Amino acid sequence: MKWQMASPRETVDSSVPASQVSLHISCRKLVNKDLLSKSDPMVVVYQQDENGYYKEFGRTECIKDNLNPKFIKSFTMTYFFEELQMIRFHVYDIDGNSSNLDKHDFLGRMECSLAEIMSHGGILEKPLAGIKTKKNSTITISAEEINPCNDIITFHFHGKNLDKKDLFGKSDPFLVFYRKGGDGSFVAVHKTEVIKRTLNPKWKEFKIPARLLCNGDYYREVKIECYDWDRDGGHDLIGEVYFVLQEVRHQVLPASFECINPKKKLKKKKYTNSGMLVMLKMEILEQGTYIDYIRGGLQIEFNIGIDFTASNGDPSKPDSLHYNSPRQQNQYLKALIAVGKVCQEYDSDKRFPAYGFGGKLPSGEISHEFHLNGDPNNPECVTMDSVVQAYSHSLNTVQLYGPTNFAPIIKRVARCAAESHAMPGKSYSILLMLTDGRISDLAATKRVIVEASHLPLSIIIVGVGNADFTGMEVLDGDETRLSSGGREAVRDIFVPFSDFLVNGTLTQLSAVKLAREVLAEIPDQILSYMAMNRIKPNPSPPSYQFLASPPDTANQVKSSAPLYKK
Repeated sequence: MKWQMASPRETVDSSVPASQVSLHISCRKLVNKDLLSKSDPMVVVYQQDENGYYKEFGRTECIKDNLNPKFIKSFTMTYFFEELQMIRFHVYDIDGNSSNLDKHDFLGRMECSLAEIMSHGGILEKPLAGIKTKKNSTITISAEEINPCNDIITFHFHGKNLDKKDLFGKSDPFLVFYRKGGDGSFVAVHKTEVIKRTLNPKWKEFKIPARLLCNGDYYREVKIECYDWDRDGGHDLIGEVYFVLQEVRHQVLPASFECINPKKKLKKKKYTNSGMLVMLKMEILEQGTYIDYIRGGLQIEFNIGIDFTASNGDPSKPDSLHYNSPRQQNQYLKALIAVGKVCQEYDSDKRFPAYGFGGKLPSGEISHEFHLNGDPNNPECVTMDSVVQAYSHSLNTVQLYGPTNFAPIIKRVARCAAESHAMPGKSYSILLMLTDGRISDLAATKRVIVEASHLPLSIIIVGVGNADFTGMEVLDGDETRLSSGGREAVRDIFVPFSDFLVNGTLTQLSAVKLAREVLAEIPDQILSYMAMNRIKPNPSPPSYQFLASPPDTANQVKSSAPLYKK
């Protein structure tokens, strides 16, 4: 098997029949690698490219103390009927915070093709190989074609008089939501927070895409399981509820549903229920696509922050990440150009505020938000070429220093995003920060990200070089919403990336991967902001169809009327 960086499919030919499918993963009877508890499994998904190389496609969340995990995170792949699309699934027991898989225990692997999954009715269960064990560990992959529905559903649930499950207390309830597949099976798609020591929990309101919950089919049944959380991972089922979205959307809320425990119902003749789940809110918001907003005039305001700390190395030496040479691009330039040339196409004025941080200015001041162009009044550079020139200028005038403080630049860009927030739907800011190492002001950075989470802003932090970037993962709210000082971010606006490097270097091939993967989350983050603020796309401007003159009069103009029509 080849494990290298490989070029992903550059484009999808619209003439080739293709579908988007969603993959959900679960495992059974995993090997227990932990001495005093159970394994903490996570699955890494790899996809083979056209050259036969396997590259990492994504990772599930880690589920604590569970040998039969049902992972919430799903993966979207493009399915081509006529191609052999090979996928590998590697299962690990996670033993710490490191993103290096060699630091964790291997629990087995499975290889199959996407066609094999689809041909088994969309559900494929196979044994895990690659590990010696007496247990018959298996992994199940469920796949379903995605309905191109962009609706967002908002739910708010309370529990009432739930069963007491803890011997010396009450219960610690949480909910798991399941989508029903075409074969009648259910896959987990969302989990609420745990509410400790109560039989009347009040869970937080949450939003979920309709395509994830019911694949856009409001006549499809939804299942909720209510559990009592246990530290050892053996969560006790309190009961379950089934409902159909189309029926509920026409009911007067709040609506109460009996929480039924199937085993108790079979054993006890006088059993009624294990409490009630009360739906306080169910709201379906019809939402446009990312393209609808772009067509409607949404402008992308692209901002840049570059690390000028001394840990990058002396710019006059070839081993420096800031190597200042007219004959070759250094690592910062490669990353900047790869992402910038995509973002600039969505910015009509082509003006990019560009900052440096951690540098010592000619005046002796150590600054964490100096203007790369040297203009103290205006940080904007006209076109990406000007950004490159400004960066080169700063390398010759600014001394690399420290520390690595992110908060000042984030605050600066957040102020601009706040102005856009006052004019909904007009613009959206992206801040790209390039750095070589750990954040010095992590607490302050967490605080400003949480404070900015309601604004039209996404923050991309890209790691350059061989430093350990695992500390940045705490800022990513994909699995656990970022919080600071008791305040929680209202949405995830942070995208960390460092795994595009090949032996610490950004190659031409990995630069393509960087641009694609770094920007992949941006459309969903834009849509989450628009949904949160109920902003609809603006109408597209009128299109004009230009008419060619007849062949025999190609060089003549017989009328002063314009040669176009609406």
